[in-house]
Amino acid sequence: MTGKEVTRTTMMDAPTWRVGWRYLLLLALVGSTRSGGMQSCEEVRKLFQWRLVGAVKGLPDSPRAGPDLQVCVSEKPTCCTRKMEERYQIAARQDMQQALQSSSSTLKFLISRNAAAFQETLETLIRQAENYTSILFCNTYRNMALEAAASVQEFFTDVGLYLFGADVNPEEFVNRFFDSLFPLVYNHLINTGVTDSSLDYSECIRMARRDISPFGNIPKRVMGQMGRSLLPSRTFLQALNLGIEVINTTDHLHFSKECGRALLRMQYCPHCQGLTLSKPCMGYCLNVMRGCLAHMAELSPHWHAYIRSLEELSDAMRGTYDIEHVLLNFHLLVNDAVMQAHLDGQKLSEQVNKICGHPIRTPTQSPHCSFDESKEKHGMKISSRNDEETLANRRKEFISSLRLHRTFYGALADQLCVNDLAAADGLPCWNGEDVVKSYTQRVVENGIKAQSGNPEVKVKGTDPVINQIIDKLKHVIQLLQGRSPKPDKGELQVSSGGGLVDGISGDCDDEDGCGGSGSGEVKRMLKVTDWMPDEMNLSDVKQIHQTDGGSTLDTTGSGCTAATESMTFTLMGAVMFLPRLW
Repeated sequence: MTGKEVTRTTMMDAPTWRVGWRYLLLLALVGSTRSGGMQSCEEVRKLFQWRLVGAVKGLPDSPRAGPDLQVCVSEKPTCCTRKMEERYQIAARQDMQQALQSSSSTLKFLISRNAAAFQETLETLIRQAENYTSILFCNTYRNMALEAAASVQEFFTDVGLYLFGADVNPEEFVNRFFDSLFPLVYNHLINTGVTDSSLDYSECIRMARRDISPFGNIPKRVMGQMGRSLLPSRTFLQALNLGIEVINTTDHLHFSKECGRALLRMQYCPHCQGLTLSKPCMGYCLNVMRGCLAHMAELSPHWHAYIRSLEELSDAMRGTYDIEHVLLNFHLLVNDAVMQAHLDGQKLSEQVNKICGHPIRTPTQSPHCSFDESKEKHGMKISSRNDEETLANRRKEFISSLRLHRTFYGALADQLCVNDLAAADGLPCWNGEDVVKSYTQRVVENGIKAQSGNPEVKVKGTDPVINQIIDKLKHVIQLLQGRSPKPDKGELQVSSGGGLVDGISGDCDDEDGCGGSGSGEVKRMLKVTDWMPDEMNLSDVKQIHQTDGGSTLDTTGSGCTAATESMTFTLMGAVMFLPRLW
């Protein structure tokens, strides 16, 4: 490494620092062999200039008395000056911060990568569920497809906003969707040919929906499923983001004056005596690090509970209320709702006439569904993937990795000493004053309470930043524990998120992922990409439904099938990147 390169290096990341430190040790090897009777400060000067960037005037050429030193006080001659000591103080703090960031880098990457991947997967699921619903209207109820498009888009936009933290209410957007759906069903399936374009009349039908319940209990079922699947996923994402915030905060924690002095004494005071190769004794290092990180160690039980709560919530996000299952089966419930209203058409017509009056009847032709044909260029087929690639299994894999870091904050001080800072057992080591065979002072435990007997670092009071993090962890733990879906038998109840939730039958096995719908709802855990047949013919919903009068609904979807397929393939193409994210 050249002198110019050294001058440009103002701050090194952890890996670079380790390599540089080994270089420094080699550089100091010859001089350290003379430390017993130090004659020159040359190696100390070299190390100081390399580590602290550039030449500093006034560096001693040979050992001398150091009466003005504040921390690295010694009866022996010293190679340090007061200014060198001040620079060493800064370097010791920087070293500590780099060591913390290096120790947490794996954990931070694990959480941030999975938080991003989880959000991307949810966005893709939302797009796929919206596509399912659009295809349902285009293929099965094509006469109302164009008019329904805006309501479908608005519904899934609200789903995404809620999942990613916006202040929207699931009960409200579910009701809003079915309110807007009823006028379309009424005009196109119940009273076909009605062309009363009055906004007041359509608004009257929309407002009447909640009173006459044309869709039976299906809106309430949707509220229940959405409430119990969206809220846990929303909370899970928020908790991951908090985990990243906790690590970022502790990575840049400010150390007390007492800690700074102790770090200086442990890491750089040996240099003043020419002991450039010495490392602190294990017990000495533990006392210093446990004292400096005493407040951070108070995070340990809360961090452990945080990971345990994430695991419990992840385990509960399965079966009927797994978000993957709920979103990808939404279109089937919409189909059930439309058919329910169609079968009860005569009764509903009488109720609407009584509330809103009789509409104007004029034969008309509704516009058929069509989509942007340019999307067909981007269509692509994707192969099905194995059962290990479900969203639930990916969460499980993430939690398994996260569990390895449950004791991160409680064991951090020890890990820093064992992995890098302290001398190996049996070797001469620095005890804060000289090189000795072993450290003879009492070694304290982790945590604030244990520091009263710490001979190296005085720990006073509490750290307001750490207290704030603990409060946030307590809060998110309460959220995680309160958001676990716990299906009960019985009637509809109010969920913790303010939305309505419904009961499920006792014979529904979570492993089956059943939903209890009588409309051909998928009875298994859906894989992220194994959602639709290759032919995209919607065989599960594209059926001829018989009415009481023997008539049928048009299910051919003439003129829009190809465009619909291209639209679906366009959205499904976004799923191709998912394997790379996990």
